[in-house]
Amino acid sequence: QVQLVESGGGLVQAGDSLRLSCAASGRTFSSSAMGWFRQAPGKEREFVAAISWSGRTTDYIDSVKGRFTISRDNAKNTVYLQMNSLKPEDTAVYYCAAASVSRRPIPRLDEYDYWGQGTQVTVSS
Repeated sequence: QVQLVESGGGLVQAGDSLRLSCAASGRTFSSSAMGWFRQAPGKEREFVAAISWSGRTTDYIDSVKGRFTISRDNAKNTVYLQMNSLKPEDTAVYYCAAASVSRRPIPRLDEYDYWGQGTQVTVSS
């Protein structure tokens, strides 16, 4: 059974940092693009960041550029999202996803075929 399990969410104050982790099990995603998405209450799920299979290419939504960093450790089958200078508008459930048919980072939600259950990030002002 393939699983993506996110961890590292929590309640922080504006300006703080969090590091999300996503551990995959059941198969390796070392040849797959991985991504992070988020969904705030009453809003649609949106792309946040993605990383190529090698880790050499990344993509971000404009609102997190310069604050968030996506990375991966293929030996651990794990992808990370380092979030710095958090803002209240970053509050959302954050989801990890894998695009098994793509090696390049892609911002399209419908290109990802494996999803985690999500981890809550709440940023207070």
